[in-house]
Amino acid sequence: MLWHTPYASGYFFAYNITMKLPEPSSEAIASSTALRRKVADAITQNGGWISFARYMEMALYEPGLGYYSNDRMMLGRQGDFVTAPEISPLFGQTIAQAIIPFMAQSAFCILEIGAGSGRLAHDILSELAHQDVTLERYDILDLSGDLRQKQRKMLAAFDQVRWLDNLPEAFTGVILGNEVLDAMPVQLVTKENDAWHELGVVLSNAHFAFDKKPAENSLVYQIAQQIPDAEALPEHYITEVHARACAFIRSLVDMQKAGKGSAAIFVDYGYPAREYYLPQRNRGTLLSYYRHRLHSDPFWYPGLQDITSHVDFSAIAGAAIENGMDLLCYASQAAFLMANGIMDRLSRISPEDAARYLPDARKVNMLLSPAEMGELFKVLIFGNLDLPAYLASIDRSERL
Repeated sequence: MLWHTPYASGYFFAYNITMKLPEPSSEAIASSTALRRKVADAITQNGGWISFARYMEMALYEPGLGYYSNDRMMLGRQGDFVTAPEISPLFGQTIAQAIIPFMAQSAFCILEIGAGSGRLAHDILSELAHQDVTLERYDILDLSGDLRQKQRKMLAAFDQVRWLDNLPEAFTGVILGNEVLDAMPVQLVTKENDAWHELGVVLSNAHFAFDKKPAENSLVYQIAQQIPDAEALPEHYITEVHARACAFIRSLVDMQKAGKGSAAIFVDYGYPAREYYLPQRNRGTLLSYYRHRLHSDPFWYPGLQDITSHVDFSAIAGAAIENGMDLLCYASQAAFLMANGIMDRLSRISPEDAARYLPDARKVNMLLSPAEMGELFKVLIFGNLDLPAYLASIDRSERL
């Protein structure tokens, strides 16, 4: 079904909903309605307009109501989407192997940002124990109280785990983030009459709608820094600006510089800038997920669906470098997992044991295949440690 959300200015932005979405429960709708009221109040209090970044922040993180802050958010086959750790424990086992050389240069400490269900932490901790690697501490920083409860249950057997409310002032060890950056609020911008405008959210006939206003100087500067050849993009071009994610990276780097050596490893889906801002990608990358249905209406039942955008890895790497870190590696997920021995872990299962081997082989194929997660998902590593020599051959940092 194709429908349109009008701007107050009369400009129309098209959404393509790929399939009919399941109707939420009455309890879920009541929660979404409460969040709608809060967003509407925020719009009214801000003179009738809020940035899309503010809307996305409330839709995802408003205490008790936002998608990541309520008790209805679920990962895995029964939830809205599946992440790599939920697909196969071989993912976490391979990540464990990858971080050992970095910890050997610094400290046997891990800080995971946004730990989801706790599955990745569980698989890393289990694999390190299997290899007789003694981990001093596994810290988790997660904004979701409900996910923290799930993580505590998942990780009850590991006494190295502790939960943080804020980034520490200093950290030494390895920092992990799997599908974290894509969930950080983005600003939406559009090019009109050779000038950049910011898209915000307004109330139109009691419904949320987009409206635009001329971009402030700070945003115009961010666009110029982030988007190659921005002036050559066509009229009505819409895309995302990742100021929040870049600010987070700068804070992370400050924490790293105060420590005694660390590496940050982020796994997410996205592109380098010259692939992100292609003229044909003229509606950006913003998408929503609900019960494994993918669509592009961020205003559909806020608080009940995930809202996400692809990561601009050039912007993320630039934020780290400009603040004093070294860019150590940029590679596809497939290349990174292969280099760190995921196939060796799969070979622990005999192919003759088809009942065990074939399901795991299919899952590994999802992680590695260019048609699945292998190429769209990337691994970015920055820090002030040395890159292990065996990873040098997969580094494609020049693409950034």
